[in-house]
Amino acid sequence: MLVSPGILFKDCYAKYGIAAVNIWSMEQVLALFKAGEKAQSPFIVQTTPVARNYAGQQMLLSMIRTASETYPEIHYAIHLDHGNEEHILSAIDSGGYTSVMIDASHDPFEKNMKRTKAVVERAHDRGIEVEAELGVISGVEDNISTIRSKYTQPGMVEEFVHQTKCDSLAIAVGTSHGAYKFSGGEGLQFDILREIQEKLPGFPLVLHGGSAVNSQEITRINKAGGQLKTGAKGVDPKELQEAIKYGICKVNIATDARLIWTRVHREFFQESPEQIDSIPPGTTYMQALEKFIIDKFELLGSNGKMVKNL
Repeated sequence: MLVSPGILFKDCYAKYGIAAVNIWSMEQVLALFKAGEKAQSPFIVQTTPVARNYAGQQMLLSMIRTASETYPEIHYAIHLDHGNEEHILSAIDSGGYTSVMIDASHDPFEKNMKRTKAVVERAHDRGIEVEAELGVISGVEDNISTIRSKYTQPGMVEEFVHQTKCDSLAIAVGTSHGAYKFSGGEGLQFDILREIQEKLPGFPLVLHGGSAVNSQEITRINKAGGQLKTGAKGVDPKELQEAIKYGICKVNIATDARLIWTRVHREFFQESPEQIDSIPPGTTYMQALEKFIIDKFELLGSNGKMVKNL
């Protein structure tokens, strides 16, 4: 069942987290919905502008809709991740999204508020929720490229949310986009997160860059011919669970799905160089991703948490 993120956030706040998984292929959509059914967990399906350019907006929405018809008891939302005004207007007009993100975090504070407020007014007219971002998250993922992070300033969050009327807020508290993430062991900045929650009690917060970046995946990828950097790490599972207590409702996951895809396909074609069939590695990838997502649901505490009384 397609629901708004706000319904999921109201139910989960400070109790469990909602996994927001980026997808760009049939294999990922099927793995996500199969995992949701097995774990009886709600989730958010995310598409980026890059994924929409790759597969086509209607193709992605059609795959998601078909999966929901196959697994009708699942509670899920559909979210546009890291969009600008052009992407957002297209998503709104498509009629398929329940929420969109306006990524104006690189703009000065006043301009960020102005752009976000305009998007909120347009989206709310169509019953679509808006995620905004305050602070800059470092890293490289899709078309996002930021060398250094800029932590969210707690003193700014009240005015920002009040002025823009956004429905959720992505904050920069130490995570990064992409496969290289934490290299200095700094981890999440709980002092900042705690103060933000005090300023915005009960308001849903979003953690971008929520992948774990399993070192074993990187080792296996490199053993099969990859050249990924080693020594980086994602969000510590214990820190992720702790962050939920401070209002983190939505946890974005993309890099881990890419690493699993890369590992499965590199190993398959290294071990079977005579093969040209994409179905065997595709099947293995779906199974591996499904297991990973089920484990992530358990970590976030969302398994068995289908929303009651919708």
